[in-house]
Amino acid sequence: MHKRMLIQAAGALVALHMLALPAFAAGGDSSGGGGGGNQTVTQCKKGMVWDKKKQKCVAPQQGMLDDDSIYQAGHDLAMAGRYDEAIAVLTLAANKQDPRILNYLGYSHRHSGRVAVGLGYYEEALRIDPNYTLVREYLGEAHLQIGDLQGAQQQLMEIEKRTGKSSREYGMLAEQIDHFMRS
Repeated sequence: MHKRMLIQAAGALVALHMLALPAFAAGGDSSGGGGGGNQTVTQCKKGMVWDKKKQKCVAPQQGMLDDDSIYQAGHDLAMAGRYDEAIAVLTLAANKQDPRILNYLGYSHRHSGRVAVGLGYYEEALRIDPNYTLVREYLGEAHLQIGDLQGAQQQLMEIEKRTGKSSREYGMLAEQIDHFMRS
């Protein structure tokens, strides 16, 4: 019951967060401009993203990047531990229901200490694509962060149903659960 209330509260926070975002133009630059994730991390200072077309770092603006470029830059920023920057870039996505975008919004919020917000993004991504096993792995890790071993094990079983025990996601979550149980 408490877990369900926590997830519902997180979902409400996500909905409020998305309503507070300005509407960004759909589409993007199909001529190859925008969003080189690796260059964003290695060459751009805080708050800037790499624009392939201009071959330099620029301040991200609505409609300047296509969602694939936004995803890549946000992913790379999140993996580099630059969570608030990743969130700022990912919120530029025109498609607010892209499970990849929702996944890394969840990841970035979770790693910034906003686990409840992260849970909401993960749940929304799975509502759209229940077979997205990377979301399930990260959701399992989030459950472990809040001490919910059963929730993590449930995600592990869901991953196993979809990919078997040999997938990367299964192995990573199984390892995290094992570490949690030994702690």
